[in-house]
Amino acid sequence: MNEPRTLLDLFAVWRAAVPAPALIDARGGRESRIAAPEAARRVAGLARGLAALGIGKGDRVALLSGDRPEWHIVDFAVLHLGAADVPVYPTLLADQVRAIVADSGARVVVAENAEQLAKVLEVRPACPAVEHVIVIDGDAPEGVRTLASITESVSLEETTSFLDGCLPRVQAGDLATLIYTSGTTGEPKGVMLTHDNFVFDSISAAGVMPWPGHETALVFLPLSHVLERLVDYIYFGKQLSIAYCGILETGDALPRVRPHLFTAVPRFYEKVYDRIFHELSTAPRLKRAIFKRAVHVALESVRSGRRGASWRLYDLLVYSKIRAAVGGRLRFSISGGAPLPVIVGEFFHGIGVLVLEGYGLTETSPVISVNRFDRPRLGTVGEAIPGVEVRIAPDGEVLTRGRHVMRGYWNKPQATADVLDAEGWLATGDIGELSADGYLKITDRKKDILVTAGGKNVAPQAIEDKLRESPLIENAVLFGDRKPYIVALIVPNFDGLKHWAATRGVSAADVPALLAHPDVVAAYQQVVDGVNQHLARFETIKKFRLIGESFSIASGELTPTLKVKRRAVEKRYGGEIATMYTEEATFESWS
Repeated sequence: MNEPRTLLDLFAVWRAAVPAPALIDARGGRESRIAAPEAARRVAGLARGLAALGIGKGDRVALLSGDRPEWHIVDFAVLHLGAADVPVYPTLLADQVRAIVADSGARVVVAENAEQLAKVLEVRPACPAVEHVIVIDGDAPEGVRTLASITESVSLEETTSFLDGCLPRVQAGDLATLIYTSGTTGEPKGVMLTHDNFVFDSISAAGVMPWPGHETALVFLPLSHVLERLVDYIYFGKQLSIAYCGILETGDALPRVRPHLFTAVPRFYEKVYDRIFHELSTAPRLKRAIFKRAVHVALESVRSGRRGASWRLYDLLVYSKIRAAVGGRLRFSISGGAPLPVIVGEFFHGIGVLVLEGYGLTETSPVISVNRFDRPRLGTVGEAIPGVEVRIAPDGEVLTRGRHVMRGYWNKPQATADVLDAEGWLATGDIGELSADGYLKITDRKKDILVTAGGKNVAPQAIEDKLRESPLIENAVLFGDRKPYIVALIVPNFDGLKHWAATRGVSAADVPALLAHPDVVAAYQQVVDGVNQHLARFETIKKFRLIGESFSIASGELTPTLKVKRRAVEKRYGGEIATMYTEEATFESWS
């Protein structure tokens, strides 16, 4: 086959692979396999069913579903008709669903189950373009069809003929999807990505990694997010089997599926890291001592680039057992969507779990750069992938140009012009540094830079990352824009804090009382002091508050990929932040 031009070509490679790969439903303890020929037959049948409803080239189909084989069956059925799909996070509220469906002009909405269907039916009157609503699981009320009912029956021979016949009708420049940005700082916008955006980015990104073939990937990062979407297209192009589960099911799915690779956001790795250290903290003294030494040896092996006899000993005693918990045959994994703390990356690399950090945006399909399999550099997001240009603007902003850059924002020409210039350079909104040998380091978000009342610029993310390295801290957010000094809201790691309290005879039964306990406040002040020691005076955290509950997607402080919505946190905890600028006592006096 010639070089793929469209996503249909990537699917054609996958459906023709021998031996046949499969889509695997690994949710809820399942192990249901759909071999490639059968998956292709379902794609063809659904595409014909959608065509019978009048869906064709240029139309949009919204898909409101979690990760499962049907996600890609709907995706490829839509793409074979020359239509574009509009993924919608199933965690979104009804009004957020309405905004996306209405703005995209979707003619069809596919909902996963009764819960998601209820949102669609609630907002349908406000979405005049919607003509058909389809549900994947469960019964269909009046005015709704089931996915099974519109999927036409086709033979395997008809499948090949139909799908092959679609190939010449879809062009590389055709719109493949509208992905609405999560909106950490503003109104979500529909990012227009073409077949060529995805095909270029998938081939270029995959080209810097080895692919031995006949492997299985585990998918749990939301497919509504562009990173998992792009990575899955790589899987199809490389003829992998793809297993799907929810992110909360990974502890069960990893040892069952035993994947060779997966993609996750940094918070996933941080939680695994925290869990390992928490469980070891309650282990017998001898086991703790062995683990402590093993961690030291692991970190030294990364920092020195050498693995000696001690590493091999601890690999037998410790590292191999941790690797077994993620299936035992993980070749590498990808981290993206936010910065990966260096200490977390060093730990996983040290125990033989290769986590390759990359960087990109929804607007860039998304990969701009990634650490190579054979030359990763922790603390960076790697080198630009082939065919992608990167440069740093005079103000430190990262700019990029190439076939990975979006067509623009849907129905927002001014917003497009604000970030994409006439020469094709996209302003990423991130502040970064580029080393002499081409490694990119992201230091902060341009919009998140805090400018104090004294005119000093403070980049909060690096400081927040240092705070999160403490086993007592789950999350931290800094504030201080146009204020005289920097303050922080800190979300405790409640498992770590309760263990700490138990070892010191402090009651953890009442969370507000626990967070107000002088010994607890002093412990967090010690963490803050440790971070402050490495900061310029104008960057130091002068005051902080402990928050009694974790940030979440449902309460609005996190995006679906677990990035903190700084503005949402500021709005919710505005009172607590304000008191840190009005009270007379400083946090130094709390100890």
